[in-house]
Amino acid sequence: MTTHREAWPTGTPAWADITVPDLDAARAFYGPLFGWEFEVGGPEVGSYTQAFVDGRRVVGLGEPMGDEPAPPPAWCVYLATDDLAATSAAIADAGGQEIVPAMAIMDFGSMAIFVDTAGAVFGVWQPGTHTGWDVVEEPGSVVWSEVMVHDQPSALAFYRRVFGYTAEDLSAPGFEYASVSLGGTPLAGVGGYGEQAGADAPAAWTLYFAVTDVDESAGQVAQLGGAVVSPPTDTPFGRMAIASGPFGEVFALMGPVVGD
Repeated sequence: MTTHREAWPTGTPAWADITVPDLDAARAFYGPLFGWEFEVGGPEVGSYTQAFVDGRRVVGLGEPMGDEPAPPPAWCVYLATDDLAATSAAIADAGGQEIVPAMAIMDFGSMAIFVDTAGAVFGVWQPGTHTGWDVVEEPGSVVWSEVMVHDQPSALAFYRRVFGYTAEDLSAPGFEYASVSLGGTPLAGVGGYGEQAGADAPAAWTLYFAVTDVDESAGQVAQLGGAVVSPPTDTPFGRMAIASGPFGEVFALMGPVVGD
């Protein structure tokens, strides 16, 4: 699957955005790294900016609004819903907490932000005219989303209860991980930190961006003002690296194994 302009099924990762202190710096980092073009939202949504690959929406970037201090920059993954009120109720029933109440964004759709039972922040998006990202699994777009936590069984039970996922256990010794699916389509991962991560590792969702050459992109990260957190490594699912952007935000790179 690449281009997708329709609404995403409930429970599918469908959008992501980040609030940063300096949009110009964010564009200067992510534009060259992923080949993104940018479009500022206009007077209705202030400086909120969308990134595009070949004219197709990928993610959003914004600056803090109001006088409240902004939290540390981090990518927020939004899971799709066709009924935000019902999904919000299901999240509360499963033990999640609402941190940004449901709000309508013009005619684009409605959103809310939550914390799951393991402490990871995520969003929920009910589409209007904005159906989410238009492209996946191509260079510069999101290819995978996962949440890493310290209590993987609890987090997995939470997301399955809210969204009705089926789960495939992909755990290995010292590593708990499950792929969650709807209708046989794998959508996201729910993993548990190993001992090497340390107790201070934050529960969080991570976006994996597709690139054609992980090693080359990892080199660009450092040149553009970011950092490589975990160097490129071959896995059964491709070659991967973990990186951080100019504001400390974490994301991942995924591409073909070297030699494929």
